[in-house]
Amino acid sequence: MADFLGLMKQATELKSKMEAMQAELERLEIEGVAGGGLVAVTVSGKGDVRGVHIDDSLLKPDQKEILEDLIVAAHADARRKLEATLQEKMQALTGGLPLPPGLKLF
Repeated sequence: MADFLGLMKQATELKSKMEAMQAELERLEIEGVAGGGLVAVTVSGKGDVRGVHIDDSLLKPDQKEILEDLIVAAHADARRKLEATLQEKMQALTGGLPLPPGLKLF
């Protein structure tokens, strides 16, 4: 029974930590870049695009397809960085609890 009570206490602590992390994710911003920094996309901790920066050298009609590809690549870079950051935060948060592999808590 003591193990169950300890597990319940850990679950309650995890819940409060998860709520704090959700608030932190609202403030978190990750930047992805492409084209050697010519294009940058900033995403929130929830994956929403918050901003796009495009170097003036790409604002030419003949650069349209390149620009489109770089925006997609920068967004993908930001998403990869975000996933890595979230995974690190989850490991720190759930370090003491045995959770099944692949379980996404948010």
